[in-house]
Amino acid sequence: MRSSSKYRTRSKKTNAASNSSNIIPAPPPQEQICYDGENLTHLLKSIRRWIESARLIDTALPHKIWLKQQFSIGVNDVTRVLERMPPIAVAGSSPLTTTQRYCSKAPPVQLQAILLASDCNPRWLTKHLPSMASSRNVPLIFVKDKKGGSVRLGELTKLKTAIAIGVKLKGNAFNQLIEEILHGKLDKIP
Repeated sequence: MRSSSKYRTRSKKTNAASNSSNIIPAPPPQEQICYDGENLTHLLKSIRRWIESARLIDTALPHKIWLKQQFSIGVNDVTRVLERMPPIAVAGSSPLTTTQRYCSKAPPVQLQAILLASDCNPRWLTKHLPSMASSRNVPLIFVKDKKGGSVRLGELTKLKTAIAIGVKLKGNAFNQLIEEILHGKLDKIP
């Protein structure tokens, strides 16, 4: 029992030291959004409908290139986009503003949300995504399915599987649909 109280004391000292050196502390954990069963089917149909209708309007680009403009597909691509996004500002953490950091190059692409398959095996492939997403204030939407969440996400992008799909913030109708999902306004099936 004594060793645990020593550990708590050390962690308090570490936190005090980290605050004085302007290290950005981890943000509070976000509320997890999880879709499964009929709600997942309803969500995926809504997304698929939007993709099909948007593709009918915008046929200038090949389908794969158009998808890459709307989504970040795959764990590596989602991680790359998250790494390029600036962490959320914590009071007193950095004197530089976002515009000062990126004045020499274009600002990074912003992700509105990440659809993440919960059936990923091995788990370490996606273990880093929740902490990275919360540090950038990007919500996660977990997808669970008997058939396999990665298979269901892959169907959206016409791939065999997709473990993670990041929704890029473009200011279009799809971003409004994702906003409804995040705020619980999309009709869930009871």
